[in-house]
Order: sequence, then C-alpha cells, then structure tokens
Amino acid sequence: MLELKRIYWTRQAIKSAYLAATVWLLASAIMALMPDKGAAVEGQGISVVTATLWGMFDRVLGAVAVPGVFVAVLAIVAVVLRTRDLRRRDPVRRFTRQQRREGMNRAGGQCEMEAGFRGRCSRPAEHGDHFYPWSKGGSTSLQNFVAACARCNRAKGARLPSPGQQARIERRRRNYVAPDGSVSVGERQPLR
Repeated sequence: MLELKRIYWTRQAIKSAYLAATVWLLASAIMALMPDKGAAVEGQGISVVTATLWGMFDRVLGAVAVPGVFVAVLAIVAVVLRTRDLRRRDPVRRFTRQQRREGMNRAGGQCEMEAGFRGRCSRPAEHGDHFYPWSKGGSTSLQNFVAACARCNRAKGARLPSPGQQARIERRRRNYVAPDGSVSVGERQPLR
C-alpha cells in the first residue's frame, strides 16, 4: 500500500505543479503585454510600430522564460513516467477464468467499488477491474482484481485510485472475505 500511496501523491503533485506553472506562464505573458506607461516611443510610422512590437516581444520572452522552462521540465517528467508505465505493463491484459471466478466469489458477486457515502455499491458485479490500472503498470493478478459493475468500471476508467479508496476497499473486504483470505488490493508490475 505504501508504494501505491507514494505513486498517487507523486502524480497529484506533478499535476498540481503543472497547473500552477501553466497559470504562472499565462499570467507572465499577459502582464508582459500590458502597456508600459512610462515608456514612450518617439517618431512616426513603421519604425514606431516595429519598436513597440519588438519591445513587447522582448518583455514577453523575458517574462515567460522561467515558467516556460518549468513547464518543459514537468512535461519531460510526465513523458518519462508514461514511458516507465509502458515498460511496466503486464504482458497479460485479461484476467484468466480462474482469477475471474475467484475474484467474483471473493466479492460474493457484488460490486466492490464505492457508491454514495463511501459505502459499497449494491449492483451485481459484471466486470473484473484492475484496481491499479493495467495501462499504468497494474498487474493482472488476483490481488489487483476488483469486482465491478459496468457503471463503476466506466466511472473509474484508467485513473489511479487514491490511497483512501484503497484503504476503504480493504476495510470493506474484511466484512466478506474469509478470515484466512487476503483483503489487500492493488499490485503493480516491476519495472522491466
């Protein structure tokens, strides 16, 4: 659980930093385009327009250099993470019949995902979902199997579940999993 928690919060921090850097970049560009009240260009015609445009270009370039580099670094980090996720992908995409049968029996044929007020969904399970998404390196194993109804499976998509969601599923599983059975959820493939 500790690894999934670290991965989740690292990705949330990267998303937040990217959003903040993008806002910083746009605000810097807009502020640089504001007219400078103290500067007046003397002369007439095309030379005044050219000087004004070059001045604006220089101000914008100077203002967006630092946030632009920051956005570029964050984009490179995102590409590296995505590439590592691709290298982690389990070669087997679908759960075996045995895994599916065991996972559905463990869940009692009911969806294990969250419904209103963080309770268990009451609909019958139709799908075997990768709790930690396969596209992000989640393994195709019984530990990563979560029984899900069609609605919950579509709603979750390929998003990383939060550590809180993981803890709540494990807590709920204690109510219906046999005492000798495992309640842990989520497993990631090792980096190849």
